[in-house]
Amino acid sequence: MSNVIRGIGQLATCPITGGQDHIGIIEGAALVQQQGRVVWVGKDNDLPAEFQSLDALDAQGALVVPGLIDCHTHLCFGGWRGDEFEMRIQGQSYQAIAAAGGGIRSTVAATRNTSQDDLTAKASAALAQIIQLGVTTLECKSGYGLSVEHELKQLCVYQSLQQSQPIELVPTFLGAHIVPPEYSEQRDVYVRLICDTMLPQIAEEKLAEFCDVYIDTGAFSLDEGKQILSRAKALGLGLKAHAEQLSYTGAAAMAASLGAASLEHLEYLDHSDLQTIQQAGSVAVSLPFASLYLRERYLDCRSLIEQGIPVAVATDFNPGSAPSYQLPMAMTLACLNQQMTPAEVLKACTIHAAKALQREQRIGSLLPGFQADLAIINAPTVNHWMYHLQSNACVGVMKNGNWVHQV
Repeated sequence: MSNVIRGIGQLATCPITGGQDHIGIIEGAALVQQQGRVVWVGKDNDLPAEFQSLDALDAQGALVVPGLIDCHTHLCFGGWRGDEFEMRIQGQSYQAIAAAGGGIRSTVAATRNTSQDDLTAKASAALAQIIQLGVTTLECKSGYGLSVEHELKQLCVYQSLQQSQPIELVPTFLGAHIVPPEYSEQRDVYVRLICDTMLPQIAEEKLAEFCDVYIDTGAFSLDEGKQILSRAKALGLGLKAHAEQLSYTGAAAMAASLGAASLEHLEYLDHSDLQTIQQAGSVAVSLPFASLYLRERYLDCRSLIEQGIPVAVATDFNPGSAPSYQLPMAMTLACLNQQMTPAEVLKACTIHAAKALQREQRIGSLLPGFQADLAIINAPTVNHWMYHLQSNACVGVMKNGNWVHQV
């Protein structure tokens, strides 16, 4: 096993300090890791004598970046929804499809009818492809069970996968995705089920690290979302919120005021809420695949960055509005449609994504002391990587100091 990587064309350390575009580039670099931690980075010519005799991998001028972090996915689900893709192309809105029984409801039915073993196999197959893209950490939500039995089933899939493959999984409970059909006339009963039964059991069994709530037309109200997030916070879970995706509700400011680690989507965010979000320290998570597939507006990342709000970029991988786990492509979409520079996008998928998962002290950077999670990219620079869209530019992935993918 190589503990030293030499001949690196560009190495991006991605420190938590500095602005969105400060990625700490070192030209002509080398990196040393020991026991799964980075112990030295710097100019190749300055490699200390104590490391000179160690086995080294020659990066041959490639780009080295921290392992990518996809901080918003819905990894575990039954079925697919390719028929809705055609319906949207023909002019039907996401909301109209959902009102007719499609959308999330159709995936809930498919997930409930799929065994835990089959869900595990399907998610495992996706993860085997995802790691080859350079992704070493991935957040994964429930939210397609919407009952005690089936929400726990999804979270148990993640618990099983954590032990069987190398990507670090961060499970999030999203029982408040939509109100399931059987509770459509008893919304308050379902909210109580989440608060009084699901959340306490999930917290006690440590099946999730975060609780997320989808607050929007056709999902949960602002008051319902606040009730659920407040209960989750009292039980020690971190907070997230699907907010301002299809309409403005005030959910982002509410969740930020409760201490949410991240606020997801935000396409219809009102600029009057920027100061509240900035002061709370929440990360804004942009999901450009959802905007692309739904033909909705893209998040105004420039306003967030100018306000000093850290921006992350993720795939939103799910069977309806973002059926892709290609994080590098989402990064290029953020460049093209959200006027983010390649450097800003790289930071969005490394240290800022780590902050969205409350892991910014351990992953997302290649400074000494951080976990040795990295990706070797077949590109001379970050700019070239984002500009030259390939099927996969990643040629090597290290997780916890172990090579888990090499071309």
